[in-house]
Amino acid sequence: MDYNLYGKTGKLVSAIGFGGMRFPKTNDKYDYDYCAEMIHEANRLGINYFDTAPFYNDDKSEEIFGQAFNNMPSDFYVSTKCAALKGTDLRASLERSLKRLNVNKIDFFHVWCVMNMDNYTERMAPGGPYEELLKAKQEGLVDHICISTHCTGDEITHIANENKFDGILLGYNVTNYKFRQAGIRAAYENNTAVVTMNPLGGGLIPENPDYFSYIKSENDASVLDAAIRFNASHKEITVVLTGMDSIEHVQKNCAMNNFDEHYVTDTISRISDFTSETHDKLCTGCRYCEHCPEEIPVSKFMLAYNKSILKDDDAFKSNLKYHWRIPPELAAKCVACGICESKCTQHLPIIDRLNYITKLYSDDK
Repeated sequence: MDYNLYGKTGKLVSAIGFGGMRFPKTNDKYDYDYCAEMIHEANRLGINYFDTAPFYNDDKSEEIFGQAFNNMPSDFYVSTKCAALKGTDLRASLERSLKRLNVNKIDFFHVWCVMNMDNYTERMAPGGPYEELLKAKQEGLVDHICISTHCTGDEITHIANENKFDGILLGYNVTNYKFRQAGIRAAYENNTAVVTMNPLGGGLIPENPDYFSYIKSENDASVLDAAIRFNASHKEITVVLTGMDSIEHVQKNCAMNNFDEHYVTDTISRISDFTSETHDKLCTGCRYCEHCPEEIPVSKFMLAYNKSILKDDDAFKSNLKYHWRIPPELAAKCVACGICESKCTQHLPIIDRLNYITKLYSDDK
């Protein structure tokens, strides 16, 4: 396992981190013992950076990690988050996370899901989450204050240049790198750690290996390997989080090492003609857009819509009918309230897409 310094903190962290969002279910329940063994195996194989958050895995992820942390094979660091807008709410979330994780302090605590600069300003205001984290750090409950954001590259640059955080967590992969590069460079220049999520585009890349075959070099065994290696080879990137759903998956990811920044240069040179703004408009399946007041299964519609982008409308219709089994007329229930768009981490034009889907099927009548 390769290790990198986490920004200015002096901590050495594994280049591959364990993302705690994809624990498997057995008979529609989480087998805590098996999931804990996944964590232990990752730790035995060199991973020391473990990332989770409230609400991951039906709000069970922190509890799963808490069981595993009772008896870890080696030293480790834990990262968790809170999306609260008020300092008091963040404090309550922090105390709950400490209890569920069975730890005395959080190594890397993130101001979570900052969507735009207005949202950032709100989190940094007096009496807000950032101020509360400063207090928690003084009390020894938090070691390093970090931020998790879905802002644009220029916005991330602004955040990095303010130098308020020890680390920045952001979505970055081989399809959207053009739109985030400025941000990770600014963080690197400020000696701020960069942790990336969604290196596989929320599963989009390995689920469409033929389409994304262009990202592979002759030395990559699969598009999955190519995508992870691309992120991990950046000198600016400290940790690449990968969601893991089995012990075999853990073992495969931990076998990756010897990351070389020349790989990034070579890959970008090879794929630059293939990547476009369209790629940054693919749904990654984060599901933050759910809970529509009209009960529209928004995330499923958006994941199916990926097929229109990657192939054509017929592929979209087939995916909607045979994979998701969603009645297309549900899209017409949209009242354009905008709740889903305000939560979308990719800033997708969800309302326009639902309108397009409605028209697509009305034209068939």
